[in-house]
Amino acid sequence: MSKFGELIETNVPVLLDFYTEKDEASEMMHPVLRDVAAALGDKARVIKIDVEKNEELAEALRVKGLPTLMIYKSGEMKWRQSGEQDANTLIGLVKEYVG
Repeated sequence: MSKFGELIETNVPVLLDFYTEKDEASEMMHPVLRDVAAALGDKARVIKIDVEKNEELAEALRVKGLPTLMIYKSGEMKWRQSGEQDANTLIGLVKEYVG
């Protein structure tokens, strides 16, 4: 969990994707997240977290539906939503917290 704190304590927005390999909607988000990461470059970080390998963290954050996406900046959750999102929506959301 301490590593999680280090991940989200940055001044750069962090888009987290909580997923599992067994979930079809999660799998469909992978190329979308690649596009988001490519579009944002070093202005933001995109991090995928497998809930099966990080059960304690997923439980602490009450991740129920998959995929669950969150945006953190400076250690504070700014946005959260479960379900698929398109790349343009995510890029727009993350850009609100850049700079």
